[in-house]
Parts: sequence; structure tokens; C-alpha cells
Amino acid sequence: MTRILIVDDEASTLASLSRAFRLAGYDAVVCDHAARAVSLLRHEHFDLVCSDVVMPGKDGLSMLAEMRDIGVTTPVIMISGLATIDMAVRATRLGAVDFLEKPVSADKLLLTVENALRLARLEEENRQLRRRVGRHEIVWKSDAMRRVMAQVDRVAPSETRVCILGETGTGKELVARAVHDASPRHDRPFVTVNCAAVPSELIESELFGHEKGAFTGAASRHLGKFEQAHGGTLFLDEIGDMPAAMQAKLLRLLQEGELERIGGERPIVVNTRVIVATHRDLEALVRKSTFREDLYHRIYVFPIVVPPLRQRPDDIPLLADHFAALVAEQNGWKPRGFTPEAVEQLVRYAWPGNVRELRNVVERLLLLTDDAVDGATVGQVLSGRSSIAGPAAGNGSLADRVTAFEREVVLAELNAHGHRVTDAARALGLERSHLYKKCQQLGIDLKAERK
Repeated sequence: MTRILIVDDEASTLASLSRAFRLAGYDAVVCDHAARAVSLLRHEHFDLVCSDVVMPGKDGLSMLAEMRDIGVTTPVIMISGLATIDMAVRATRLGAVDFLEKPVSADKLLLTVENALRLARLEEENRQLRRRVGRHEIVWKSDAMRRVMAQVDRVAPSETRVCILGETGTGKELVARAVHDASPRHDRPFVTVNCAAVPSELIESELFGHEKGAFTGAASRHLGKFEQAHGGTLFLDEIGDMPAAMQAKLLRLLQEGELERIGGERPIVVNTRVIVATHRDLEALVRKSTFREDLYHRIYVFPIVVPPLRQRPDDIPLLADHFAALVAEQNGWKPRGFTPEAVEQLVRYAWPGNVRELRNVVERLLLLTDDAVDGATVGQVLSGRSSIAGPAAGNGSLADRVTAFEREVVLAELNAHGHRVTDAARALGLERSHLYKKCQQLGIDLKAERK
């Protein structure tokens, strides 16, 4: 049953409104003080609030402001016998869905309530739709991500192969999905494979598929990821970890556009766009002969570097709100936000684990509080984490920490030489062109660093 909270300091008004709502089939709860109403809203669910404005102690507008501060989004109808235009404007700005003058007829009040509840249902449906889409949404406002999205828009309509570079947890798969969604293949499958997560003895079957009886345990035909993505896009994450034997077979497929299932007797033509990603330095892997140079040139056509979260602080408040909404919806929790002090601490933190770490921290913060997340709670959660994104204090594998260390060294030399690339390259013992490539692989935006 729909629950309505009525807030008014006059007993006669509470009695008449509750009677009208109950006759209309609503469950009406009365409260004669705004502060107690806020306490009720913290712990109980209501579908709508109907409140007077002028009350002793906390007035209705202050109650509405506090509701929004603690993350209560219940629709509110304000009613007042001392209504002014200024009062109505203030109530609307604070989020009231309607403002009625006393005395108000029961018919008009019930019609207003029905409209407010209908609007709330529509907004909730839209929120759920946006959240379902939002799981694959790139949230950004920073200049660093604006440049990334401009590259996505440029390359998406083509068939050009894209290589997405960036630290672990920066959202490389989301960028790949954005390329797919903006491409002519958007209505066809988007299939992902993490090359580092598939055992070397299984990766050929995973990518190319196998026929029944091809090996022990092959009880039926299996279509590989390339065939599953036919007409669409295959995203090969962590391409730098692909076994050498598989690299040769992938190169052949990219050159000829056809594959053979394990145990198959004929080639199969596939029309699949390939997007790859890695947090590794592919050029360094080529020099070490652990990654094929010919494959490198096949996949490294249009690189997109996803910046680490510490280089896009403007995005942190948006991402925190985005993850808070997703986590609350997934767990059936009431929505809640962050105080300014909490946001400031989140922005100051270095986020060595990038966006993935932020998402995990937000979920932990929501578990620790019933209201808006405050600075003390953020400090408690972040106190056990390093604020330095360096090799000794960072998270992840040895390769991740080495990459982070390389980045800090390059940035230090650029700063020491006034961002003169030639001088920094000389100090590092690198060719100027090599330093440009290294900066690109490490997510260092030279133009932004000069500002």
C-alpha cells in the first residue's frame, strides 16, 4: 500500500488529511514536528510527504533541505496558509513537486497526490533504465577524458584497429565498448576476452572454437569468441599477456580474415572488428622478443591512452555519485550522497587502483553509513590505503608497480627540465621520439603537463 507521511503542527489538519488519504486507499502516517519527520524518513520508507511550511522549530522548507542533504528523494507536496510567491519558489528550488495554498479541497489534494506519485514512478523507471545503461557508461567532465572521447568519436565509424592503453582499472573496456556503440556495428555483438585470465592451453579454443571430439572433453562443437562476435566487435583485453604461439595464429587471422576451429577441416571466414587493450609497454615487450613485432604493427594502428584517475580529479565527484547510485540500486539501499568534506578527501587521494578502486571504496563507504557519507568516514576507509601511487605502495602485480614507477620517473624528469621533452629525453637516455611514445603508453599528456 502507498504510504504518505503528513507533517503539520495542527491536530485538526492532521486528522482531516489522514482521513481523506485513508478513504482514498492510502496508508497515512501523521507527524506534528518536522524534526521527528526527518527521523522517520531516515528509517522508514514513504512514497510521498505532504507537509505544512510554517511550523514551530524546524519549518517545512528546512525539513525539505535536510531531506535532500541526507539523500532522501521522496517526493514532497508543500501546503501553507501563509503562502507567498517567494516561499513557493524556494520550495520548488529545494525539490518540492507542488505547492498548495490552504484551505485546499480534498479533490484537488488527491489529484495532486496522484500526479506526484505517477511522476515519481516514471522517474524511478527512468532511473532504473539509466542505471542499466549506466553500468557501461563513461562518466566524465575533465579535459583529459574529453580528449579520449574525441578520439573515440573519430575512430568509431571506421574499421581501423584500436589499441587502448592505460593503467589497470582505468576503464579500458568501457572505452572499447564506447567505440563499438558509436560504430556501424553497434547492433551486433560486443564480446570480451581477458587474455591474461585464460590458461595458455585453452586460449585457442576460447578464441577459435573447436569441433566435437577434437580433444579429450570436447563433447560438442564450441564456437569461439571470434565467431560469437561475427559482424560485431571482439575486445581482447591484456593482449600483452597472450602466449607466443597464440600470437602467431592471431596474426594470421588478422591478415586473412579466417580461422580454423580446433579439429576443423576447413577455414571459416569471420567479419569481426578487433579492439585490443593492455597496461603493458608493448614496444618494450617487442624489444624483449616476448611480443611479435609483426603483430604489434597489426594492432597498434590507432592508440587511445586512458588517463589514470589521479590525472582527472574533476571526474572523481561525478564517479563517486555514479557508483553510489549503482551500489544503492543493486543492494536495495536508499540513495545517499557525500558531504563536501568527503568529496574533498576523495579528490585528494591518489587512487593507485584507479576507477576500479574508487568503485570498491564507494561501496565500502555506503556500507559504513546510513546517511550522507562524511569526511570522517572517508578518512577511516582511506587511512589504511597509500596516498602515493608508487611501486612500493601501489596495488597490483609487479608489472603494474613497475609501470607506475616508470611514470613517476618520467614525470619527475619533465618537471625538472621545465617540460622540455628534448632535455628530459637526454637525461633519461632516450631518443626524443621514444620518450613521446613512452609518455603515450604511460598515460602522460604532454600538452596538459605543460600547462
